[in-house]
Amino acid sequence: MSNKKDIYILGIESSCDETAAAVVKNGREVLSNIIFSQISLHTLYGGVVPEIASRQHIEKINQVIRKALSEANCTLDDMDAVAVTYGPGLVGALLVGVAEAKAICYAKNIPLIGVHHIEGHISANYIEHKELEPPFLCMVASGGHSHLVMVKGYGQYDIIGRTHDDAAGEAYDKVARAIGLGYPGGPKVDAVAKEGNPEAISFPRAKVEGAEYDFSFSGLKSAVLNYLNQCEMKGEEIVIADVAASFQAAVVDVLVDHTISAAKALNVDKVSIAGGVAANSALRASMNKACQENNMIFYYPSPILCTDNAAMIGAAGYYEYLNGNFAGWDLNAVPNLKIGERAV
Repeated sequence: MSNKKDIYILGIESSCDETAAAVVKNGREVLSNIIFSQISLHTLYGGVVPEIASRQHIEKINQVIRKALSEANCTLDDMDAVAVTYGPGLVGALLVGVAEAKAICYAKNIPLIGVHHIEGHISANYIEHKELEPPFLCMVASGGHSHLVMVKGYGQYDIIGRTHDDAAGEAYDKVARAIGLGYPGGPKVDAVAKEGNPEAISFPRAKVEGAEYDFSFSGLKSAVLNYLNQCEMKGEEIVIADVAASFQAAVVDVLVDHTISAAKALNVDKVSIAGGVAANSALRASMNKACQENNMIFYYPSPILCTDNAAMIGAAGYYEYLNGNFAGWDLNAVPNLKIGERAV
């Protein structure tokens, strides 16, 4: 292991449809962050096709890593470790990144670090908020996840709330498809919602009995579909912008309400958001307002660090490195990996 004062981590992320590599210095300084997005390919199919995603990762991963090293003015010999997403995600896509990371670590005789994708998203906040340290509450919302996570320390997490069905981003994608906006749903609904009235249609704000901080978005999705069907049956005009704005208001209300309620109950005054849905303009504005009203400090990453990227994996990997949490050569992709599980 290196005795250098500075620690350089190569981060690799390939859990879904972005092939990404980054060089991160001392956990918080990003020297490069290269992302190859496959969105244009998957848009043809209305969503991510796992087999196509895996093939694209294989084609692009070496190019992306080379570019990340070049932009950081580094070589593999400068790296102290490689951190890679090993779950959750699409198994074929994850395997490409894991195999690549193993090969580099074996060739260069440096530690291999397995990073949980959600812990990566949470760690994106460390990159832009150098002063942020645990404990704090983080609301993670993406295409596959809706979690309220109490960050007790680096690498120490308690799940306070989780989704029982559709994740927030998944609901966005399904509603976007239903109103003809296509894929990816999140940014498209967000853009159209700006033109609509969020109070035009009354959609439900679901509560989960016996689990006040948990989420459920399938009922909301069904309510939107039912509204659209009823309008068509009655021959009534459907105002797409109003549907988008009203749906988005329902999602944002629940995410913000649960987060602030949990922060109060846990006596936490630092709140952050992470994940693809954290790039949503309405969510950012609403959470910021709620935090100000409750004397809480609000942290959020730039939109580029909300979507899947490797800088966040390098940041998370740094703290695993300091804790000596290294993976063996038997590290495997774990598509349904639970947060807090370790790659050992």
